[in-house]
Amino acid sequence: MGNAGRNGGEYYTPRPLIRAMIQVIKPKIGERIYDGTLGSAGFLCEAHDYLRQGALTTSQLQMLQTRTFYGKEKKRLAYVIATMNMILHGIEAPNIMHTNTLVENLSEVQEKDRFDVILANPPFGGKERNEVQQNFPIKTGETAFLFLQHFIKYLKAGGRAAIVIKNTFLSNSDSASRALRQELLASCNLHTIVDCPSGVFQGAGVKTVVLFFHKGAPTRRIWYYQLDPGRSLDKTNALIDEDLKESVALQTHFDESDKSWSVDARNIDTDSFELSVKDPKKVVKGACRDPRYIIAEMASLDAQTSEILEGVRKIL
Repeated sequence: MGNAGRNGGEYYTPRPLIRAMIQVIKPKIGERIYDGTLGSAGFLCEAHDYLRQGALTTSQLQMLQTRTFYGKEKKRLAYVIATMNMILHGIEAPNIMHTNTLVENLSEVQEKDRFDVILANPPFGGKERNEVQQNFPIKTGETAFLFLQHFIKYLKAGGRAAIVIKNTFLSNSDSASRALRQELLASCNLHTIVDCPSGVFQGAGVKTVVLFFHKGAPTRRIWYYQLDPGRSLDKTNALIDEDLKESVALQTHFDESDKSWSVDARNIDTDSFELSVKDPKKVVKGACRDPRYIIAEMASLDAQTSEILEGVRKIL
């Protein structure tokens, strides 16, 4: 099923990463969960399995079936796969649509349209035409950045989101990227950024990060975690659940470690709003120079300065 989806032009998120994202977000029965870039419905299926644990009442089971999972998918093949996947996971009447999510005008979104939890991985490197960009306050052709605006708008106040996005989002210097980072920091509490290693998405050729945020309060402090499984990831050596256990455990209290640290939002540059992953504990130190060579260089520079000044005096 995953290979069929790849033929549809999508790169699907590894299930261990999805499960870790859900463990951090902790969805609850009664909340509405949404993925606007549905793909094969991996996020919704894993969220269903998470919520299905333990003994549930008849009304809770009915709520999971009819009023919990929502999604949209543009590509027909991926939509068909998503429908099959959700049915096989026990969601017999999934609330998913075959549509281009980005054609919706964000200015028309109402409170009833919003969701408690959003889990998604927008497509990498997509481009949208100008008429679609008019639906968004921040105009950009980058599909992933349009989706991020969509998710912020569709999240309820107090709602939680976990979004996979290219790591270049954190540092791009174009006006749209800067404005989007500013909007995210101002309207949401971006409390966690997990930096994923190369090879997490086989064949995609990009590095990614996972953004975790709550809507309704500005960002005060960002906890960074640099995911390092201690090996190169490839088709025969993929990400596993064990690789993500530490990140989930440390994130509970935003603990600092060799792989994690926190940054006060007040220290973020207000011109660039750059959020790059830079571990302050790993300061690059240059080799110490021998004092004798330093003194000799200073003497040489003084001699050059004296020579130049003497030449200037002669001219005067």
